[in-house]
Amino acid sequence: MFPAPNSSPNIIKPGSIASLIWLAVILLCAIPVTGMAQEVTEPDSVVAAAPTWPEDSLGRRSPQGTVTGFIRAVADEDYDRAALYLNLVTANDTIQDGAAVAQALQRMLDQRSKTMPRSWISQLPEGDLDDNLPPNQERVGTATVDDQHIDILLEKTEGPAGGPVWLVAAETISKVPLQEVAPEETVIEKTLPGFLEDNRWGGVPAGHWMGYLLIAVAAYLLGWGMTSGLILLISYIWRKTRDEPTYGFIRAFSLPVRLYLAALLLVYLSQRLGISFVLRQRFSELTIIVGLIAVLLLLWRLVDVITNFSQRRLVDRHNMAGISIVLFLRRGAKIALVVLGVIFILDTLGFDVTTGLAALGIGGIALALGAQKTVENFVGSVTLIADQPIRVGDYCQVGDTSGTVEQIGMRSTRLRTTERTIVTIPNGDFSSQKIENFAHRDRFLFSPVLRLRYDTTPPQIQAVLRALRETLTSHPKIDKTSARVRLTEITADALKVEVFSYVLTNDFNEQLEIKEGLLLTMMDAVNTKGKGFALPVQQLLVSNDGTGIEQKNEKSS
Repeated sequence: MFPAPNSSPNIIKPGSIASLIWLAVILLCAIPVTGMAQEVTEPDSVVAAAPTWPEDSLGRRSPQGTVTGFIRAVADEDYDRAALYLNLVTANDTIQDGAAVAQALQRMLDQRSKTMPRSWISQLPEGDLDDNLPPNQERVGTATVDDQHIDILLEKTEGPAGGPVWLVAAETISKVPLQEVAPEETVIEKTLPGFLEDNRWGGVPAGHWMGYLLIAVAAYLLGWGMTSGLILLISYIWRKTRDEPTYGFIRAFSLPVRLYLAALLLVYLSQRLGISFVLRQRFSELTIIVGLIAVLLLLWRLVDVITNFSQRRLVDRHNMAGISIVLFLRRGAKIALVVLGVIFILDTLGFDVTTGLAALGIGGIALALGAQKTVENFVGSVTLIADQPIRVGDYCQVGDTSGTVEQIGMRSTRLRTTERTIVTIPNGDFSSQKIENFAHRDRFLFSPVLRLRYDTTPPQIQAVLRALRETLTSHPKIDKTSARVRLTEITADALKVEVFSYVLTNDFNEQLEIKEGLLLTMMDAVNTKGKGFALPVQQLLVSNDGTGIEQKNEKSS
């Protein structure tokens, strides 16, 4: 808090008017300043200082660091250092030979164990608090000893210099079999020759690397054989699978299921045959990524199958708007699958996806400000799909451009003009302009204006009108309710007769043929019942001085 002024008693003289004024001013100034000081300093008193601990030289501040350090130690065959990652203090006593315990734990993990991928293990000092375990425990895998499942647990202890130190739990250590005699050999140890066991690559016998590669090949071949046999069996039992779209669905499942089965078989066989858990842990993320790619590939192929099937059905029904929606949704679904796949793969590899997404969100705002046209075009494409003012195959006019819609994309729409050229219009501009769609027209307007000669008599005009009305009413493709023929205007050069009706067809070529026949019949009626059409003439006016002045006037001949 800001302190109240201390100099006032030395300046103010009691009993004077000036002292009272000074006192009032000091109180008025001290009250808000004091309140402001409280508002500023109170949050500082609430915030507690974050605890700081010295770095642990073995990296045991988090569960992930402990697992990584133990794997490196056993890979280097430094079992004394590996013992530092174990809680050797049991309920009864303290185990003296930590190196032997670390070697026995490695042996147990090599034989039959399932460990979590490194990236899935928490790297926070407090561990994963949402795993339904006590706050000081973390499960990183399971092992099988004498047909009994053992949880591989880590527990949080306090280090000598303070701060959390994660160690393999004493509960797990107490269940590790410490064998006095030589342990039973695994399948791969019985199979491999001695020199492949003695030569080590990356802390793992060379034979284990070769065995893991052979197991991967065998797993893929087994997956291929199982999926192929299953498809043949289903095709033999269910005859409908040989036809589309059922065959397309089965074909979409074949490759993803094969990859997923291969990943599962690789994990299972490597555990059963005794591949070193150090090697399995190094490739654990890879197997997860393969399984994830299999799932994404399945969704990708299902999107293709479903959209292709829907597109064929919509083509049969002549639903062009539905085709546009299907194509747009297919692109959006595939983009979403790619984005989700990248996020999941990065998360599996141990990258901080949350921080990256937050950074992408901030960067996305900046990018959106700089790419307003792109965003506008995307919003325009959504508008075109939602409102459906046009569809693929429609003939329309947008501004000064007319043509047939060939594609509605996420950024632009393509029109095929009558000149057989392609005009690409950004969807932002397309959706904001006046769109005239000729494809939705159910009938065509037939409204010619006939100009009769001035010397046509009233009886002749009535005869012409009757003939024109009969021409409209007798035609089967003319809407009788809208058909009318009227003498509408007497101008300076002609008598105007307006014909108004609708041609009952939505085919452009057919309406041209109908209009042609009607116009020919009407011309014959005007020429036979009346005196023909009024034609423009040209007059030359000559002045008195002989100078000719040419003027063009429209006058009935």
